[in-house]
Amino acid sequence: MRVVIQKVSEASVEIDGRINSGIHQGLLVLLGIEDSDTHEDIDWLCGKISRLRIFDDENGVMNLSVKDVEGEMLVVSQFTLHASTRKGNRPSYIKAAKPDFAVPMYEKFVGQLEKELGKEVQTGEFGAMMKIRLVNEGPVTIIIDSKKKE
Repeated sequence: MRVVIQKVSEASVEIDGRINSGIHQGLLVLLGIEDSDTHEDIDWLCGKISRLRIFDDENGVMNLSVKDVEGEMLVVSQFTLHASTRKGNRPSYIKAAKPDFAVPMYEKFVGQLEKELGKEVQTGEFGAMMKIRLVNEGPVTIIIDSKKKE
């Protein structure tokens, strides 16, 4: 699994001209799933994301997690995170999992994040054409790959 995490003051997902979901202070998580992903990837990644200390403490130091600040989370599936650009100019998405595997893994990922946070996690709609709006704070953008554990 690969994620792009952005610390936001607000983020929303628009589908077919209407707002589907949105958050205020928290994290926007773009999630890419591949066929080799397992429940261990979900557990490790959700734990890492929920404890990632990227919010400012009272001294202005990034020392607090999304849980510490009681922030919200928005998770959006994004198969293009597994794009291969090694050959030619047209990305290949051969590593990205097909929906029959990716959808249940996406749902388990969201469920595990909800357990970690102790609250509902907002989502996009798997496979839909979405418009993502966000205000990135910092800017803070972090990429994590569960296979590399970084």
